[in-house]
Amino acid sequence: MDDASAGPVRRRQEAVFGVRQATLRDVARAAGVSQATASRVLNGSIRNVRQQNVDRVLAAAAELDYTPHLSAQAIARGSTNTAALVVSGVDDPYFSSIAGGVTQAAEAAGLIVTMAVADRSPERELQIVRTLRGMRPRAVILAGSRIDGHDTRDALAQELDAYREAGGSVVLISRHDLPFHTVSIDNYGGARQLARALVGLGYRRFAVVRAHAGLRTSRDRCDGFTDGLREFNIDLEERFVVEAEFNRRGGGAAARELVRRGLDGTELVFAVNDVMAIGLMTAFRDTGLIPGQDVAVAGFDDIGPAVDVVPALTSVTVPLHQVGLHAMALALSEGDTSRILPVSTNIVLRGSTPRR
Repeated sequence: MDDASAGPVRRRQEAVFGVRQATLRDVARAAGVSQATASRVLNGSIRNVRQQNVDRVLAAAAELDYTPHLSAQAIARGSTNTAALVVSGVDDPYFSSIAGGVTQAAEAAGLIVTMAVADRSPERELQIVRTLRGMRPRAVILAGSRIDGHDTRDALAQELDAYREAGGSVVLISRHDLPFHTVSIDNYGGARQLARALVGLGYRRFAVVRAHAGLRTSRDRCDGFTDGLREFNIDLEERFVVEAEFNRRGGGAAARELVRRGLDGTELVFAVNDVMAIGLMTAFRDTGLIPGQDVAVAGFDDIGPAVDVVPALTSVTVPLHQVGLHAMALALSEGDTSRILPVSTNIVLRGSTPRR
């Protein structure tokens, strides 16, 4: 299989470089074993191969400077030495922090991570997964919230299930609607704890900036925060709940909209993620309001830039790097039973929400 599939490519390389690359047949001949035995050793399947033959194959491969043909190897193994990470965006520190954890764990396991960006589009996410199936990665990790109101869920589940049946591993991060390994972030509980902590600091008049209702992460955080306020008989007026894009630009637009509507004594604005909160702070300052003095601001995720802004941002800490590590560990775990790994959150109070 290796020689047949690689033949045209190898002949072109010989024509260009004048050097014939060693083949699997060459390695088997030099080691004095069958081609099938040489293939098993070089693919890592040595359970039924005598150690002396393993040593001879590896020595022959090293002497001949043999490089395996990756496409043929993927067919033989059913997968390549890669893991695929699908994220909603690359400009959000939330996803880059998760990617850092995934990459660290993958490298420790001898895997290379490839990353694809779905741009918060369920249709694009489905297309990416279909493409990845043909590329045969060892694992596919989907990082990003479920978006309701789209009809791609069943098709995505079918694609992922077919990929898993073929030997791949599937892990979801922060979504709970599909029957696969899941790293579950407590978005609702973290936001509810934040509301309690802010009331404890003396705040009573709040506004909330959220993404559209179909984005489940945003909805869970918004619901958790408002339910936390209700424990203290504090209700949000509808005009103080602003919907915006789930990014820094959206936070800036929401701040300007709140100013346009009139803050009317609003003491604190909670944004459902940190990048929106940072956008809020910048836009408030542009309108002449000083964050942390004229109006307090809080976010969620505790990304790196949260401590770089002035004042430092109060947030809900999600151990994003650990989330990536956990996701890769689940992907490499044995067993067919889907597992849910919960990840807890913590409140960190900083200068953007001083005690009243």
